[in-house]
Amino acid sequence: MTTHGTLGVAVIGVGTMGADHVRRINDVISGARVAAVADIDGDRAKALAETIEGCAAYADPAAAMASPEVDAVLIASPGPAHEEALLTAFEHDLPVLCEKPLTPDAASALRVLEAEQRLGRRRVQLGFMRRFDAEYLRLKKVLDEGRLGRPLLLHCRHRNASVPPYFTDAMLINDSVVHEVDCTRWLLGQEITAVTVLRPAPSSDSPEHLGDPQLVIFETDGGALVDVEIFATCGFGYQVQTEAVCERGTARIGEGHGMLTCAAGRWGGEITRDYVERFEDAYDREVQGWVDATRRGEVIGPSVWDGYAAAAVCEAGVTAQTTGRRTTVELAERPAFYT
Repeated sequence: MTTHGTLGVAVIGVGTMGADHVRRINDVISGARVAAVADIDGDRAKALAETIEGCAAYADPAAAMASPEVDAVLIASPGPAHEEALLTAFEHDLPVLCEKPLTPDAASALRVLEAEQRLGRRRVQLGFMRRFDAEYLRLKKVLDEGRLGRPLLLHCRHRNASVPPYFTDAMLINDSVVHEVDCTRWLLGQEITAVTVLRPAPSSDSPEHLGDPQLVIFETDGGALVDVEIFATCGFGYQVQTEAVCERGTARIGEGHGMLTCAAGRWGGEITRDYVERFEDAYDREVQGWVDATRRGEVIGPSVWDGYAAAAVCEAGVTAQTTGRRTTVELAERPAFYT
């Protein structure tokens, strides 16, 4: 792909996240166009494709990836479908931006990791969008510079106003805390070695089947401790906050102190409604970065190894959640391919 060509992208899965990426590629970023959309709901894919000039609709992701108009793939289908889509993309030697999770479990993620290594070069950027968020990038820079000394603790809060009725305890780890898993590994440059999950009395507003909130604790191979409050039904909005406690100071992001208003004897600001609103700019940066790197023939951002490591930590987290015991993370040796 030359730096002057327009990247033809196939978007696989056009539910909420996929449709938002279609909008992003079509209306926001530069250097790419939506050449194809694919969804198990063929009518949904067709309806979306009809709104985009030159876009073809498919019910089969493999058929979309085989199109000569497609230069790269953005996978936004449900996690259980990712392995097959990734392996198909590898068969066509297509660059991929894959929404998290890489796959739903460590064993399938390891298969994808081995398949990418057989290609002999990285093909996948994984969609952990917080790495592209301005606040997280600033925190990463502060920690890497070392002005505050060695990080000792991370305090993380992850709150949603509500979740769908099908949301389960395991999804608190696999769908929500997985972001803190990746941020911990990225911010600290350390692997997570053990997970403990503590459960307070559930909120009276939490669905009966959901033990919400929970406190998740990570231990790392660098000696840091990380606590994550996951509160999926807080009711008042969407909040993601992180504080790094270091040897010579602290750094905190996510306070949401943008515009403050003063009126009628009160002062205050706003809390975002959901992740799409809070991380809109990060998603824009992520997809633009992927397009730019792909046109240069490069791969940036989180790798398949990062996806595998996150899956392994989440498996330990779900075990800790169900047993109530501290659970060690079983992680394969990191290949030199990903260093």
